[in-house]
Amino acid sequence: MNLYFAPMEGITSYTYRNAHAEVFGMCDAYFTPFIVPTEHERISRKTLRDVLKENNSTKIKPQVLCNSVTAFLEFTKKLSDLGFDEVNLNLGCPSGTVIKKSRGAGALKDTDALDRFLEGIFSGTDIKISIKTRAGFNSHDEFGRLLEIYNQYPITELIIHPRVREEYYHGFPNMQTFEKAYHGSNLKLCYNGNIYTLDDYERIAGEYPQLNSIMIGRGAIKNPALFREIKGGDPLKTSELILFSKLLEERFLRLLGSEVYTLHRLKEIWLYAMLNFPGEKKILKAVKKSNRLSDLNNAIHFLPEL
Repeated sequence: MNLYFAPMEGITSYTYRNAHAEVFGMCDAYFTPFIVPTEHERISRKTLRDVLKENNSTKIKPQVLCNSVTAFLEFTKKLSDLGFDEVNLNLGCPSGTVIKKSRGAGALKDTDALDRFLEGIFSGTDIKISIKTRAGFNSHDEFGRLLEIYNQYPITELIIHPRVREEYYHGFPNMQTFEKAYHGSNLKLCYNGNIYTLDDYERIAGEYPQLNSIMIGRGAIKNPALFREIKGGDPLKTSELILFSKLLEERFLRLLGSEVYTLHRLKEIWLYAMLNFPGEKKILKAVKKSNRLSDLNNAIHFLPEL
């Protein structure tokens, strides 16, 4: 069973991924936050910075957010020139600004247009294409038609987040919808959604033993040792979290050249990490109110050992 780290825009940049691999590791591949190419756009090194080989010490899978055949093919040519042989297509992002342009989960609204788009990209490139999808836009009833479309194409892996766009990340994934793919597709499948603990992983892996992969996002930001635990290693330690935070601090300061931006990045990560300490309300409040890196570091210094 492959273990993937899901892309999370604003968090899982190459700086985060490299540090995670050094301190915790045990992840089989990291998916990068999406890049959005447009037709005939010159794709700069700044745009590609997060996927450049010299910036990554881990195995990565670039992700693209796109609904134009031309833009997609131009982008994958660039990726091929950089040495990549696979790209992941995002059909799951629920953001309103993304939906307005019929990208991400917005592409699921018009299944005929989606089918034409997939026919165009699969016929126009030799690069391998995996897809990360939601179960539909408004209703889980839409998934049957989506699965018919996906089953027509040589998708290297179908990553399914069994929520529809209207559910965002609320409630629980619909496992009845996921089972439609598990029993009705010959594609390699990856499950994504609400894996926060070792027990969550073991439940999914036990119920769906033929899965190719499991992807973990928010659960791995909360507990960055989760991949290690799944593979039989030690559980998370508070001292590791603090070490990880200090390493990220050093590297974000070097990259961003700003204490303010570095603090913003770390606070976002620590809001997830504090879920490991549900009883530490005062420390959580201090983390949220931190105005300087020293404030944040003083607050987390008082965390109890897990």
